[in-house]
Order: sequence, then C-alpha cells, then structure tokens
Amino acid sequence: MRASGVLLPVSGLPGEYGIGCFSKEAYKFVDFLKKAGQKYWQILPVGPTSYGDSPYQSFSTFAGNPYFISLEDLIEQGLLTKNECDQADFGESDDSIDYHKLYLERFQLLRKAYERSNITQKEDFLRFREENAYWLKDYAIFMAVKTFFGGKSFEEWPEDIRRRWAYAMDYYQRELYFEIEFYEYIQYEFYRGWFQLKKYANDKGIKIIGDIPIYVAYDSADVWAHPELFQMGAKGTPVAVAGCPPDGFSATGQLWGNPLYRWDYHRDTGYDWWIRRMEKCTHLYDVTRIDHFRGFDQYFSIPAGAKDATEGHWEQGPGIGLFHAIRARLGDVRIIAEDLGYITDSVRRLVWESGFPNMKILEFAFDSRDSSGPGEYLPHNYNKNCVVYTGTHDNETLFGWIDNILPEEVEMVRKYIGREVEGKRVLVSELVRLAQASVADYCIIPIQDYLCLDNTARMNTPSTVGTNWKWRVLAGQLSDKLAERMKGYAVTYGRI
Repeated sequence: MRASGVLLPVSGLPGEYGIGCFSKEAYKFVDFLKKAGQKYWQILPVGPTSYGDSPYQSFSTFAGNPYFISLEDLIEQGLLTKNECDQADFGESDDSIDYHKLYLERFQLLRKAYERSNITQKEDFLRFREENAYWLKDYAIFMAVKTFFGGKSFEEWPEDIRRRWAYAMDYYQRELYFEIEFYEYIQYEFYRGWFQLKKYANDKGIKIIGDIPIYVAYDSADVWAHPELFQMGAKGTPVAVAGCPPDGFSATGQLWGNPLYRWDYHRDTGYDWWIRRMEKCTHLYDVTRIDHFRGFDQYFSIPAGAKDATEGHWEQGPGIGLFHAIRARLGDVRIIAEDLGYITDSVRRLVWESGFPNMKILEFAFDSRDSSGPGEYLPHNYNKNCVVYTGTHDNETLFGWIDNILPEEVEMVRKYIGREVEGKRVLVSELVRLAQASVADYCIIPIQDYLCLDNTARMNTPSTVGTNWKWRVLAGQLSDKLAERMKGYAVTYGRI
C-alpha cells in the first residue's frame, strides 16, 4: 500500500532542555504527522552516542540514548524539580544541540533522579533488568568502568578488566555497584519512555521506521564483552576495520574504523547474535532500515592502522544465509535495505532475494558524483518495492544541493520535471512532488526539504567531525499550513 512519511531524528525534535527527546513535543510531532496524512516517522539510531556524537557510533547496539529521556517526565514523577532543569545550561540555541553542555548537565540531572528513585523497590525495574540481562549487565558494567577511568576507551583500561578476567569483573561489580545500577536505571527510563511514545504513535496510525548501522563501534560493550564476534588480533585490537572505497564524493574513501565481523563464527553459531539484535529491533520499531546493506554481500576491509580507505579491499559477506536464519527464528521481519554506494549485480541479487524494499535517492538521479550512475535513481526506472527519498541524513538539503550541483545538472532537473520552474524554492517543491508521484510504495521526505531549508539545516556531512548531528526543527516551523501542504501531496498521489 502506498504511503509517505517524514525523516526526523529524535534529537531533532523541538522542545526544552537542549535536545529532542521523549517529551510532550514528541507527542505533538506525532499529532502533526497524523494531521499531515503521513503514515511513517523515520528516525536515526537511538543508541548512546560516543565521540563525535554520531548515532552510528554507539557504546552499545542494544542500549538507548540517555539524552532522550524526558526531563519533563522525571519532573512529573517527582524525581526532579522544574527549577533544577531550568537552571541547567544546555546552550543558547533552540535549533542546534550543544553536545558538550548536554554531556555536562544531563547526566547530573539523571543521577539526581536515580538517587531519589528508590528504583530497586519497583517491580517493573526488576523485571526489565531480568528480561534484558543478556545485554544490560555487560553494558552497565562497561559504562560504569568507563566512567571510573575518566571516559577512556576500553583499550586503555588495565589488562585485567580490559580482558574481563574473572577476579577483575568481581572486583568492579562490587566497587561500582551503584554506578552500575545507575546505568541500568537510565536504560529502564529510556525504554519506558520510548515504548510509551511508540504506542501513542501506533495508536494514531503512525508506524516507526528505525535505523541500525550494520557495524558496531570498537569502543562498545558489544566488542568488549564479545570479541569473538569480530576480527580481533591476539592483543584484543582489530586486525581490519570498516569503511568504503573512494568515490565521487570522497577521493580517499571513508575510514569508519568499526571492527569487522567474523562471519564464519556467526555462521557457525546460527547467527544468534544477529538474530537477538533483529529481535530487539522488532520490539523497538515497526520497520528497521539497515544501514550499508551491501556489506552483507561484500564488505570493504581496511587494514587496521591505515591512514585512509585507499588501502582497502573487498571481502565476501554472509549473503542471503543470514536473512534465511533471521526469518526461520523471527518470521517476516520488516526491513528496508540501504543499498547505496558502489552497487554490483551481486548486491542487486541479494536485495532481490531478500524481498526487502531498497532505497532510491532523488538527488543521486541528477548528480554526476554518484558512482552508481543516474539511471539507478531516475523515477521512471523504479519498481514499486522501494522507498524513495529526496535525500537522507547524509545528503545536502534539496535547497543546498541545488546550489552546489553543476548548472547543466540543474537544467537536467528542469527538463525532467517537464515544465518551466522558476526559483529554487519552487524547484525544491517540484522535486518533493516528483518523489511523491513516483511508483515507489514508500516515500520518505526529510522535514528540512518540506521546509525548504538550506545546508545550515544539514544533519551530517560524512567524513567530518564537529559540526554534525546538531540541527533541530523549531516548534513554530511545524505549522498547520505545512501539514495541509504535506497532506495535499499524500492525497494527490494516493499515499493516504
């Protein structure tokens, strides 16, 4: 069934206290989507972020971001006062996140809430801890020890705890008992808040599209607790890391630095870890977008210590066997395959065999920098089983993109639209219309493109650090007039 939705990360929601979260503004955004005739809300990964603030580099593939816990909710529970929250300095701007101030202030407030919570007397918390023990215990110890050592990466910890020797694990569990419990508590609050919001959205007819990176961060509870899952050397450090090769957007490629999987081990264990991961996603989301899906066919392997991605080479991934195993255990899991980048016939075959809808990026259809060639993304070449986007979190906004492509490419856009179009704002609206009118079953538009914002509203510029993941929409921008225009597209093109 044809449908449309909006891409906006939780962090990008409006509201008080420095970052979008599960506050009343999140519920208002769901109401806005309903009014706008949308059926999907796509978000970015919700894990706790590490250096660089990227949701794709998380301390855990199972844990949630403590920043998303609603301070308003903690006030209503009587665990914090409004004055305590109002006095915290989260930065000067309502449309940008100051992650440094957020880190300094947010955890202080969360610790106060924990200390006042008497949490071990709550049956819901004890049940949550028991049901999630398979990941929560390792995550909480990992974060407590990391805090104890001043935030250092686990590779810089003393060898006994770095390698999880039994006596060291016992020692830190005793010494950091309350710190460990604090990290369990904030996961309880995250999950409680998220499931309440998800239920509200589902009850309104809005489904959530979640997002998971194919890889996990090296400095994570996953790698620390389960090094056997990854290509690690005798010293407990990666022998090869992830990235992608040079292309039209980056002459040296992208060096992500994530440890690569030992796919032979995963295959021998029936892909148990991946099945647990996807099972968690089926509870968190209605649909899961897997980032860098082509890595399941072939993955780019870069020697550890390489200065950039030019030294990498391709290796074989698990292929369709992984998804057969997932289906055998979990049934038909709804997945979107992010198959962007350097695409080969074998990647196309894997996507086809999986049956998952893949992604079409409208900007790529007219941009000579894309390595796949424009034919992949021109709407007249789509089949129905795909998701069309004007752009993703990694792309320029449409308005900014039009400024930066070649004049002849802008002219190609005008010719494809097939009528006279004057002015960038009108051109942006026509590109949104082109996506909506396509045969793609699903159409997801970043809220920045509906608002016709320039690149100051861009969410991420790959291979850069320090300026990304900060943008937030303002409450006043989510107007009734905008909702009416969005609903007009949905009605006109049969997406409602």
